[in-house]
Amino acid sequence: MSASEPDPLSGRPVGVKVDVTPARRPDAVVLEGRFGRVEKLDAAQHGAALWQALKDDNATWAYLGYGPFADNAAFAAWLAERPKLEDPYSYAIVTRDGRAIGIATLMEIRPAMRIIEVGNIVYAPALQRTGLATEAQYLLARYVFETLGNRRYEWKCNAFNAPSRRAAERFGFTFEGFFRQHMIVKGRNRDTAWFSMLDTEWPMRNRGTLAGLRRANAGDVDRVVAFQRAAYAKNRPLLGVEPLPLMADYGKILSDYETWLYESADGLDGVLILEPRNDDLLIWSISTAPRLHGQGLGRRLLAAAEERARALGLTVMRLYTGEPLKNNIAWYERHGYARERVEDLGDRRAVHMMKRIGT
Repeated sequence: MSASEPDPLSGRPVGVKVDVTPARRPDAVVLEGRFGRVEKLDAAQHGAALWQALKDDNATWAYLGYGPFADNAAFAAWLAERPKLEDPYSYAIVTRDGRAIGIATLMEIRPAMRIIEVGNIVYAPALQRTGLATEAQYLLARYVFETLGNRRYEWKCNAFNAPSRRAAERFGFTFEGFFRQHMIVKGRNRDTAWFSMLDTEWPMRNRGTLAGLRRANAGDVDRVVAFQRAAYAKNRPLLGVEPLPLMADYGKILSDYETWLYESADGLDGVLILEPRNDDLLIWSISTAPRLHGQGLGRRLLAAAEERARALGLTVMRLYTGEPLKNNIAWYERHGYARERVEDLGDRRAVHMMKRIGT
């Protein structure tokens, strides 16, 4: 292979020089997000809330090299040592109301090679499958590449830890293979699954992320169908016909469109389905759980759709809704959408609406 040929794995020309300036080491930053923040772990500040969030959950520790802990004293003793370590460097994941409900570390820090790993991830049940769970990983990845200047970001987990492997791929890491008999953890052999993300890939991963929302996959079809049935049921008597989102093949929808999920400890709270087109971004569906109506989640999903359009370089948003749904139309108008036309679909009439946004 000549020096001008691209490497088949990285896509970069072989032998091309790279910036040898060492990456910065992790520091005591506060990474603010929409649903919470990531900040340096402080045992005194975060310990009580973390214990309350984790004390009844032994499953979280199954694939980690420590835990579960018999009591608060044992947990506190372990936690007190974590902030003293420079590698792994520990961060707490904190809700908007100030409760620490998770830990993540940046580890295996190699500044000269500009490589770092995210690991030792402890998500309490209250954090799992929530917007903050996704957002925390986004905030750390952005920090690793854009602030610290790393060129490779790693994720490693027990080969049997299927949820962690799915999470790595969902967050944009590329599976690289298994290291057999890589470690001994709690007296058992561990084969390790390796994943990575490169600095050259980060801009695309960043554009494909909506902070706080999770991109749906094929395994979410049944949940999305059930959610849409509940969310759109109120429209049926107003329309006099079956709402279009309840007539869709969601296996195809999740395959062809971008489907984003807003999750909390209570379950699935919102669904946003988008169709990027040549000249605009179509909001195919935006729905919230009935119990959350009037609490601002719809507004946040609408803002996330516009954020996605900007990331794709699109300046026009479009959507359509049933003509009898006067409250929906008024709500969109309050958020800057204007009526373009009314389309006769035979058994119903659809109002098409449009909004121009800045990039």
